[in-house]
Amino acid sequence: MNRRSDAKGGKLIPALCNVVGTLILLSVIASCLPVTVPRFMGYEIYNVVSGSMEPEIPVGSVIYVEEAAPEEVQEGDVIAFWSNDSVVAHRVVKNKVVEGSFVTKGDANAEEDMNDIDYEALVGRVAAHYPMLGELMILYTSSVGKAYVVCFAACGAMFNILAGTLRERRRRRQANA
Repeated sequence: MNRRSDAKGGKLIPALCNVVGTLILLSVIASCLPVTVPRFMGYEIYNVVSGSMEPEIPVGSVIYVEEAAPEEVQEGDVIAFWSNDSVVAHRVVKNKVVEGSFVTKGDANAEEDMNDIDYEALVGRVAAHYPMLGELMILYTSSVGKAYVVCFAACGAMFNILAGTLRERRRRRQANA
């Protein structure tokens, strides 16, 4: 009876370690994909920190911004542009092609923006937005968040290493018996 429980435990624990380790690694990879893959596809990624575009784009969302020629931007498009040292996303009310500027307005704002946006300030057109992914982006861009992700991935790798070690130990015992 002791040999049967040892045989079952000898296979079950390494298998569980492998499953847990693999799930941890897959969760780290899956959580990094929305923040990294779009950059390889040519999108700029920004976190929404103000409510000027609510309810369309809530605070805590991530916006994916694609390059756009200023002349091709249509009224109603949401664009991202530089304002002082930050990127702002607002809806285009009017594209003044002759003047080379946009009139913009946040959906939640009562009035149009005070100043026109010069074409040079355009980052691009907002192609997509995903609520709550901004929190994940904040996590991955902070020093503490990066440390957590690395530690979590290391734990997953260590579970897989432990599974291999337990399997090897079991093989040695069986070879010596």
